[in-house]
Amino acid sequence: MTLDNVLSQIDADLPQALDRLMELLRIPSISTDTAYKADCDRAADWLVEDLKSLGVDAEKRATPGHPMVVGHIDGPGPHVLFYGHYDVQPVDPLNLWDRDPFDPEIQDTAKGRVIRGRGSADDKGQLMTFVEACRAWKAIHGSLPCKITFFFEGEEESGSPSLVPFMKENAAELKADMALICDTGLFESRVPAITTMLRGLLGEELTIKAADKDLHSGYFGGAAANPIRVLSNVISALHDENGKITVPGFYDGVPEVSNSMRAQWDGLGFDAEAFLGGVGLSVPAGEKGRSVLEMIWSRPTCEVNGIWGGYTGDGFKTVIASEAHAKISFRLVGDQDPHAIRESFRTFVEGMLPADCAVEWHAHGASKAGRFDTDNPAYEAARQALSDEWPDTAAYIGCGGSIPIAGHFQNLLATPPVLIGFGKDDDQIHSPNEKYDLESFHKGTRSWARILAALQQAG
Repeated sequence: MTLDNVLSQIDADLPQALDRLMELLRIPSISTDTAYKADCDRAADWLVEDLKSLGVDAEKRATPGHPMVVGHIDGPGPHVLFYGHYDVQPVDPLNLWDRDPFDPEIQDTAKGRVIRGRGSADDKGQLMTFVEACRAWKAIHGSLPCKITFFFEGEEESGSPSLVPFMKENAAELKADMALICDTGLFESRVPAITTMLRGLLGEELTIKAADKDLHSGYFGGAAANPIRVLSNVISALHDENGKITVPGFYDGVPEVSNSMRAQWDGLGFDAEAFLGGVGLSVPAGEKGRSVLEMIWSRPTCEVNGIWGGYTGDGFKTVIASEAHAKISFRLVGDQDPHAIRESFRTFVEGMLPADCAVEWHAHGASKAGRFDTDNPAYEAARQALSDEWPDTAAYIGCGGSIPIAGHFQNLLATPPVLIGFGKDDDQIHSPNEKYDLESFHKGTRSWARILAALQQAG
């Protein structure tokens, strides 16, 4: 059979596929550090040449930051855009790595064989699963089953400043029937999954000011406004006794999960006690009456990410600080409007300020949540293909985090995104000793071959 031959080719070519991945992992393409600019260029060049070896019309495209890699190849099936990123996180603290992060190797561990090195899971290993699936198709049939556009970014780990302008300028070229994104993972490291919900993100930094200088708490205590106490009152007022967020209008646009989706989530066998116990906790702290999966996948949040003010050094200094600061983020779902929430939150805070206090604001981004229509036949075709490869049936899941590129494909290109990845919970992405399971790389490649075949058949 056509697909069986491709899968056999993937199995036979696994050692060579790993050699190619190791080459890419050796390039220290850290996008946040200008010292590695040449290495980011080198990674882009490497990908261009690898795509060209498959017959892809590929090139490196300049941006104000690190380059994009764009490639095209024709095929009989639907037009598919595949997105990945070749840049990686910094490796600090280096002393916590067991080996050079850019000298990758295959290691035997108690849980199986892993690919150890920076970028192995995020996102070079994931990116190359798709490329290797295409390589196997080309080796067996001399062509690919779908028309494919490859789109690789070099600034994902540094906020993607060039991404939206590039997509707007090249929208006609990048638009496709669907966008495949491989930057997610398996559910609880075992169940293949398609992510259908992503939370949006709103960030605010506020500084509450009172006196024009720090004050002696003996001379001024009780008489002078204390910004730290004012800020504490604001933060304590953000949630009610049931864990609900009190900012006016905050829940506008928040949907309830459908009964069918809730039933599928219930069937995943998620262990909430183990989830919290793994980080030394035991009691869910969010909205009462909601399951932990609901809290992290389908409910909005308000979290204080940092708070500071006054004297925090060794010893003691009895001052009333002139300023107090906090960083607060909101994870958003459904149709929540981040800009409306920003305005409502600022009005909420300003309405709590006593006399002699003022607030300064510093915005930190605002992106809407993403919801993807599983009625699209491509979703069910991909889910069945994943189920055929892995022991467990593939599931539609939510994601507590935010992946802005998915929304960009949907909103800028009118291209529905399909998020499929093979990372595991213990891959230690962004941390020392990052790894990617050899099983994830191998079965991930086989999964993409199955998905391409399914998409070709579904048309």
